[in-house]
Amino acid sequence: MTESSRRTAVEHPDPRVLRCVRQAALAGLALVLVWPAMRGSNAWIGWLPLWLLGMPLSAWWALYRFRLPAAWRNRRQHAGGRQRPQARRLRRARRVGAVRAA
Repeated sequence: MTESSRRTAVEHPDPRVLRCVRQAALAGLALVLVWPAMRGSNAWIGWLPLWLLGMPLSAWWALYRFRLPAAWRNRRQHAGGRQRPQARRLRRARRVGAVRAA
């Protein structure tokens, strides 16, 4: 599979599956918000908001192959640029400390 076909597959999941997962997530959100009993726990399956909302949302995210939203990706790139001078200062400080110890 070429790089361009991978990008196309990542950006555009199957719309039928996406629609089902989106509807399940929205139905789970409605149940958790409207029906107080759905905020609790069940002896058989555990914490209900996890199954009604968390799992459909994680499946929705998995359809996009766990890509971060563009705003988060850009923020991480900018944060990486700000950390580079700090790393240089740390290396200089270690060298100065090693010279003083000798």
